[in-house]
Amino acid sequence: MTGATLVLVGSAVAIICMMLCVWAISLVMRDASIVDIAWGSGFVLVAWVSYWLSDGNSTRSLLLLVLTTIWGARLAFYLAKRNLGHGEDFRYQSMRRKHGDRFPIVSLYTVFALQGVLMWIVSLPVQLGQVRLDPSFGLLGVLGVLVWCVGMFFEAVGDAQLARFKRNPNNKGQVMDTGLWRYTRHPNYFGDSCVWWGLGLIAAESALGKIALIGPVLMTVLLVRVSGAALLDKIMLKRKPQYADYVATTSGFIPRRPKKN
Repeated sequence: MTGATLVLVGSAVAIICMMLCVWAISLVMRDASIVDIAWGSGFVLVAWVSYWLSDGNSTRSLLLLVLTTIWGARLAFYLAKRNLGHGEDFRYQSMRRKHGDRFPIVSLYTVFALQGVLMWIVSLPVQLGQVRLDPSFGLLGVLGVLVWCVGMFFEAVGDAQLARFKRNPNNKGQVMDTGLWRYTRHPNYFGDSCVWWGLGLIAAESALGKIALIGPVLMTVLLVRVSGAALLDKIMLKRKPQYADYVATTSGFIPRRPKKN
């Protein structure tokens, strides 16, 4: 196998094994929500497998390993702290009611296998960015690190601000519109996108890494149009009538000053 093929196949095998294990645990717990925690952890696994199997530029490889590990570990810990002990997420409960006794098998391919495939594609910068020695780490990589830092700031601070807002009983039923949430309705999703564009830029210094930019493109589409901002906006508009005013004044993704209502 070539270096790239070995890394791609090794990462795929690691994801398959991990997702099968998480699926089996979800059957025992009767909680498919644990796949959300596995999402961040899976990217950490891919980063370490790729680092172990590759022999690319040491600076670029180490950066992709460390930055992905920081992002994935923080996300997994945050979701575990927020979700564990609170029952299965309503999305999976709805699927469980719909499919009944078939849910275990249906969840294997519609939840766990699907997320595994998406994880493999999104993580292409982490995989392919570690393969080649040339060129050396340069300005594009530095730009990537800066974009990653912006993303981590928005994601981590946005999550922390929202968690603090929810802990205050006086805010029950209210819409979070302060802090970073004043400038974008989804600072955590915006930050997530920036993290992956940062990793993509670091990887793009190499020829194969440029191909891997499909990863951050897919992640951004998911966050904006599929399972992220669009879905959450739809849910919040149903739950909180005042959310419509928030939508009218606040950017849906890229931060900007709020409009006057």
